[in-house]
Amino acid sequence: MKKPFIAVLLGSESDLAVMSRAVETLDSLGISSRTAIASAHRTPELLRATVAKFEKDGALAYIAGAGMAAHLPGVVASLTIKPVIGVPISSKLLGLDSLLSIVQMPSGIPVATVAIDGAANAALLAAQILAVSDAKLAAKLASLRRETAARTSPAKSKLYGGQ
Repeated sequence: MKKPFIAVLLGSESDLAVMSRAVETLDSLGISSRTAIASAHRTPELLRATVAKFEKDGALAYIAGAGMAAHLPGVVASLTIKPVIGVPISSKLLGLDSLLSIVQMPSGIPVATVAIDGAANAALLAAQILAVSDAKLAAKLASLRRETAARTSPAKSKLYGGQ
């Protein structure tokens, strides 16, 4: 039996600095991942073959990061019915071009989108999707939320505008 995983796709090697945060976050939660580089524009045949292989091998969801025109997440979504989470990557237009490209998907081909360079949140969103049917993972995520809240110390916070 094949071990299920989250597929992490990059449009180019230059996206690795951002997208490695998704892999690190998945690792920290004990979620297997596989990473591949395939451009929606420069290597469309490779992208199609990669998604087909990931589908056959047990991908549960996809995290796709790309900059500039950022068509990678949308093309991946057109090739699978699994959840696709797009990560807009900073570029010459500060990532706004990437963000707008990813969020403007046509009806029927959804792509969830996180913040510019938000690969860690993409991994957490993928984990939340999986946690719907995985109580152990749900408990890990709940624990992580408690830890995050504890780091936001009440002693450090300030109350503005009243009580």
